[in-house]
Amino acid sequence: MILEKRRNAFRVDLADARLKGRVEAARFVDGTQAQVRAPVANLLSRPAADADQVTQVLMGETVRVFDVANGFAWVQLDDDSYVGYLHADAISNDVIDATHRVAVASTLIFPKADLKTQPAQFLPLNARVTVTGEDGKYSALATGGFVFSAHLVAVDSREADHAAVAQRFLNVPYLWGGKSFQGLDCSGLVQIALQACGVRTPRDADMQESETGTALRINDLDGLRRGDLIFWDGHVGIMKDAATLLHANGHHMMVAEEPLAETIRRYEALGKAVTAMKRV
Repeated sequence: MILEKRRNAFRVDLADARLKGRVEAARFVDGTQAQVRAPVANLLSRPAADADQVTQVLMGETVRVFDVANGFAWVQLDDDSYVGYLHADAISNDVIDATHRVAVASTLIFPKADLKTQPAQFLPLNARVTVTGEDGKYSALATGGFVFSAHLVAVDSREADHAAVAQRFLNVPYLWGGKSFQGLDCSGLVQIALQACGVRTPRDADMQESETGTALRINDLDGLRRGDLIFWDGHVGIMKDAATLLHANGHHMMVAEEPLAETIRRYEALGKAVTAMKRV
């Protein structure tokens, strides 16, 4: 069986020890665990500053590191198993158990428990932090800085409506591989919205189509309801209601909502039909 390279760490020179006997490589290693310290870190297709971004990793996420060279770490994400390269300075070998996660589209880390202090760092939805204490309305973080406490919830807290989570990102620009308020793509929007509700789903649209939710009849548009997922080849969106699609897309170059019938017509003009409808 040919292994999926997006979710299995193997190269000609090096591979994950768990794949020994399944792939050929000059050397196998167990890898070491590390944790993302940057608010948002770009996972790249190769170890170069101009490489394609394949996804993003958020503060507090853990990764398995197989190799570090020339300022880049070759890693596999613990959350969704995606493999790629991170700037080595975005991660730390000191792994701290998270106590809270960000529950708003974005918040800020201040150097002091004071909204006027600078510089402040943006922190995205689903970023994980470790709170060590309270200072008025602010939570002190183990890694330094303060976050407005009302923007945090317990790390295991779950929301009930992934469509409502996705709606917070309306008008956010489209960004290939993006997973934050600064920019995201179609499957990134679906992944972070479901994650906020405690539903694990793969990173890319084709993976989500095959592994997430229960299949619905493709032609039954009247049977759709809020939260259903609609798939095309390489694209996915979330139903806001029975007739309106919410999706990050290259046509609008942002997260937009529009009548599903209109989206279907536009894709049909490009020779693309709906490939699946799923209920989470």
